[in-house]
Parts: sequence; C-alpha cells; structure tokens
Amino acid sequence: MTTRLSLLLLLLFFLSDNNYVCTVVGGKGRIHIPDELDDVVDDEEDEAWKQWGQKSSLKSTEFDPPPENLSEMEPEKIQEELMKRQMGPVFGFVKLRLGVRRTPEKVAEIAMQWTKILKTGAVEVNFMGVDVSTIMFTMNNGQDAFELRDFVLSQPEAYEIKIGDQVFRRPGDPPLDEVFEKLQHEKTNVDDTASATENDEDTKDEL
Repeated sequence: MTTRLSLLLLLLFFLSDNNYVCTVVGGKGRIHIPDELDDVVDDEEDEAWKQWGQKSSLKSTEFDPPPENLSEMEPEKIQEELMKRQMGPVFGFVKLRLGVRRTPEKVAEIAMQWTKILKTGAVEVNFMGVDVSTIMFTMNNGQDAFELRDFVLSQPEAYEIKIGDQVFRRPGDPPLDEVFEKLQHEKTNVDDTASATENDEDTKDEL
C-alpha cells in the first residue's frame, strides 16, 4: 500500500511539473489545462490574414518567346502575337461609325458606359471623348488588350480601334479612309443633284 501511494505521488509530481494536473475521480482520468499560457508562442499566421489588405499582384506569366517563323505569318496573326506580349500601360483611339450625327455629350456617355462595363469584367481601362467621332482610352495592363479589342468591336457604335500602332476592324470592313471618301462622294452627288434641281426651277420661273 505504501509503495502504491508513493508511485501515485510521484506521478502527480511529474505531471504537475509539466503544467498539467491529473486527478483520478471514480476511476476516470480528467485533464486540466492551466491558465498560465504566457510562455506559449503561436507563430502560425492564417494565410487569409497575411493577404488581407494587400493589393492583388499581377499574375506572373512564363516567358513565351515569339514564333521563329514570324515573317511567314499573316498580318492578323502577327498582330495577335504582338498583342500577347504587350506589357505595361497602353493607350489608343476608337473611331466611331461615320455618317452618324452625335453630340459631344453623347460621345461622353458612350465612353462612360464602356468604362463601367469593362471594369465590371475586371479590365481596368478609361475611355474619354475626343470629338464627335473619336474616343481615346488608356489601359494600365497591356495584357488585357485582347479583351479590350473584342469588347470594342462588339459595340455597334465603334468602327475600328487603334491600340498603339495596330489597327483592328471587323472582318470585311474597309479602311476608315475609304469609308470617308465614299461618304464625301455621296455628299457631293447629293449637293450636285440639289443644285441642278434648283437651277431647273429657276429656269422655269424665268420662262
């Protein structure tokens, strides 16, 4: 009995020395964790806590060299390859469809609408009206140029978009200069017809 009691006291002393106290009640063990936790260090930080409040960094992209047969590719494919490697901020212009009457207020409204739509799709680009047929844009991340191009050419008001030195139109659309010359030619014909009609009426009045 004395030996058993000595072993029990020794066990209690060992457990209490390691900040644990074990008592035996009804043949069942119960562990008590002490309140003295000043020397406990928790150096595990939650990953979400580390990232909270930090600006999301741009995705790192692997190095993608241009194809070796670049000179043998079609102009459209070359433009796509150049756009894929566009880095940093870019700016450019959107030419609206010619032959449509617009006010500066209408152009500003279109620019604001495009800016809001693209920001909803996480594309940071700002549009601003220049004149009644031109909208300028600035974009911080050139890698979003594909999304920008596809969006602009899907808008009925837009005719072509120029990103840097590259011009994009819908397939089959002629260059803007040709459209302008055609409109000027049609306007000249209308003016000539109106002038001829007016002269005929003046001649009849004289007779």
